[in-house]
Amino acid sequence: MIKPLAGIKVLDLSRVLAGPWAGQILADLGADVIKVERPGEGDDTRTWGPPFFEARDGGKIGAGYFLAANRGKRSIELDLSTVDGRATVEELSKHVDVVLENYKTGTLSRYGLGWQDLEKLNPKLIYCSITGFGQTGPRSNEPAYDFLIQAMGGLMSVTGVPDGEPGAGPQKVGIPIVDLMTGVYGACAILAAIVDRNANGKGQYIDMAMLDVQVSVLSNQAMNFLLSDKAPVRTGNAHPNIQPQKVYSCLDGDMIIVVGNDKQFAGLCEALEIPDLALDQRFKENSARVENKLALHGILDQIFGSRERSVWLERLSKVGVPAGPINTIPEVFKEPQVIHRDMVRYIDDPALGSVPQVMSPFYFSGSRLCAESPPPRLGQHTDEILAEFGINR
Repeated sequence: MIKPLAGIKVLDLSRVLAGPWAGQILADLGADVIKVERPGEGDDTRTWGPPFFEARDGGKIGAGYFLAANRGKRSIELDLSTVDGRATVEELSKHVDVVLENYKTGTLSRYGLGWQDLEKLNPKLIYCSITGFGQTGPRSNEPAYDFLIQAMGGLMSVTGVPDGEPGAGPQKVGIPIVDLMTGVYGACAILAAIVDRNANGKGQYIDMAMLDVQVSVLSNQAMNFLLSDKAPVRTGNAHPNIQPQKVYSCLDGDMIIVVGNDKQFAGLCEALEIPDLALDQRFKENSARVENKLALHGILDQIFGSRERSVWLERLSKVGVPAGPINTIPEVFKEPQVIHRDMVRYIDDPALGSVPQVMSPFYFSGSRLCAESPPPRLGQHTDEILAEFGINR
């Protein structure tokens, strides 16, 4: 059993997605993650359904949303608005390596549970705060959700059908991508802080903002603007810098091709039986293809539309051009490569039954990390955790 973070204890005060996603990454890596939840209610996402997971005994763990981000954790019910609840968090913070929270800026400090409070109790503590806008700045006190940050952070301005085409307009990504990326960045920062603490013996305070994360991952689109002073626009499924990369309609369905260099373009032309197109000065080099993409798309649209998808996929595979179908979610889990990589597992639990989980992408020395426990019931481990740390309530 591979557990790179064995022995690391995390007190997870977060809820919804960005914080819990970071906590699940740490749990997947072997950390003991203690999830603090409101008595009788728990994490908001327990109720964000249907669908809900129906346990073997007829009870519910929570909605699919909750199950996606909370495996491998232990749940304890604590009311932070009470003296006893706050005292329990203080006591637990003395014994853990990491505190992870995503309360509104200043909330935990008012409870006496902020970094400046808990660091006095445990100087080696790593404290990660995840918020929409960060701990400083004109919007630092405002709440935020993924949808809002996708809009404010520029992602929606470059996602969707281009102006002038049917269905034009900005679109959000089909998953809460900013929450998820913030969780990944948060986990990465925590791991870096653990390495630093092991070197110098001191803890760290991590200020992780969703808007910062979204601006950071604008990546090539940000540099396109900074180098040209031109605002990137929506290009639908076509890539703004590399051509051809888009959706093509065949006789029996859609597919995509992803041509990443001039050699692959020559292979594409070979597969489509139009080798002379690779020598055409309008398309010979990528920069020319970007400039003349409308003409190129017109030619390729007509050719791809003349045959079945399976014909083109077989030909493109032989010449090394990346191509594939646009899978539905059910089709993703039937994809042979996904099956081979063991991306879906069912965790058997005596009380719950068989709980489906989409696995972490981590492989270490050729082995997939193994999830040992499903997402917990609300307060499932309260007594166990209190006894373990010698806390009386």
